[in-house]
Amino acid sequence: MKSKDMITQEMKARFEAALKSEDEDALPQAMADLAASIHDSVMEDAKEYQRTQDESVLTKRGCHVLTADETKFYSTLVQSVAVGDIKSAFDAAGLTPAFPETVIDTVLDDIGTAFPLLGAINIQNTSTLTKMIVNKQGEQLATWDALGTEIKTKLEGAIGKIELGTNKLTAYMVVSKDMLDAGPMWVDAYIRAVLVEALGGGLCKSIVAGTGNNQPIGMIKDVSDGVTVTGGVYPDKGTVAITELSPAAIGGIAKTIASGPNNRQRAVPELLMVVSPADYFSKIMPATTFLTPAGAYVNNILPYPTKIVQDANVPANRAVFGLAPRYFMGVGKGGSGGKIEYSDDVHFIEDERVYITKLYGNGKPLDNNAFFVADISNLAPLSKEVVVKEVKGVVTTKAQA
Repeated sequence: MKSKDMITQEMKARFEAALKSEDEDALPQAMADLAASIHDSVMEDAKEYQRTQDESVLTKRGCHVLTADETKFYSTLVQSVAVGDIKSAFDAAGLTPAFPETVIDTVLDDIGTAFPLLGAINIQNTSTLTKMIVNKQGEQLATWDALGTEIKTKLEGAIGKIELGTNKLTAYMVVSKDMLDAGPMWVDAYIRAVLVEALGGGLCKSIVAGTGNNQPIGMIKDVSDGVTVTGGVYPDKGTVAITELSPAAIGGIAKTIASGPNNRQRAVPELLMVVSPADYFSKIMPATTFLTPAGAYVNNILPYPTKIVQDANVPANRAVFGLAPRYFMGVGKGGSGGKIEYSDDVHFIEDERVYITKLYGNGKPLDNNAFFVADISNLAPLSKEVVVKEVKGVVTTKAQA
């Protein structure tokens, strides 16, 4: 018999496959199936806690003490689902059926932990905003002059606007009678878990490879001034082939990234590298793994500080390098989003109902050089083992025949 964790992992894999396929019929069912598996997992933990009162169960599940607003919201949600009328229950409580801001904040914190790529970039809760003003040009220099003279520093093109309410992510949630009986804290744990998976999977896909057509613009897309956008779809960036992760190769990539808008140089304190899991283990790991004098291997050793993130949405034989803070992503319930409504799109057994919620957001690289796409088809592993040796604080390497 499969464990609850194995079943949930299978449902996650199905959901990821549905995301990649962009099958409009398969995606709602895959999301609802994933929600159902999370529902069963949460309920198993809830029943264990009711039986044992073991606080470690709450910790494992990520349960926390709800705020007054969160308690009122979830209590009203429980009541509304029980009677089958969301609008009337929330109207009577003087609320709208939309998540409190604190719930969205917690979800964004959770997805940064569950999805390493989302923990690396600039992702913000923009629930109360409809657009975000960003600095496209990076650092700019002012000019000195006498008082009263014409201002010489102009900021045309420096300020960009990202519309946040143009794209939406939809999550399906199964709510059973047992879930209602478990209480607000467990309903919160369940809903946050569903949103983490729905948001995390959808955001990672769009942040890496989003086309810009009713979705964010991905890191691998060309966002240069004057680029031809066809049907709302941005073209892919050109690639540069690299065969080794040597100081010269990494330095060349960093040099391109260091060239900001208007050819102004910027510091690159750390590189982000995003690569598919398959390519990480077949190409990146063999090229970045060394043997220490103690006989232990060390991984991810590169000639410049680099955060390596595995993400299944990166195309095969590609590695995306970049400045993580130069990707902006805003997510929130904005406008009429974030409301929970009953859905007839997916059906389950009689004592369960399926509800949906829609969250809005948008994202894009803030300049074209912020991200660099390398072709690693012919990336070579280390041809010889290398021993890392430290003598008086100086690290040297020695090839072994």
